[in-house]
Amino acid sequence: MVKKRRKLSKEYETIVSKAQKEIELILAKINDIDDDDIRVEYAVAFAPSKNLLDKINLQYKEVGYTADSEEILSNYYTRLEKFKNEYEI
Repeated sequence: MVKKRRKLSKEYETIVSKAQKEIELILAKINDIDDDDIRVEYAVAFAPSKNLLDKINLQYKEVGYTADSEEILSNYYTRLEKFKNEYEI
């Protein structure tokens, strides 16, 4: 049985790569917080954004670019913006 090829998108890969770098920067800033309680609060609040980007990466590696890709990416940006508005980092 022939396996279907993944549809790839260079533009989407670039966007996801930039998002991954931004996630790493925010996580580094969170880990630099000295107060344990505040650091944990920020990490818990940031987890949904990170998990959504992990889902985006996994889906792209397994399936490639699909009709859902843009919607999931939009949801990621919405969650990230919500985090940035609620927490100063």
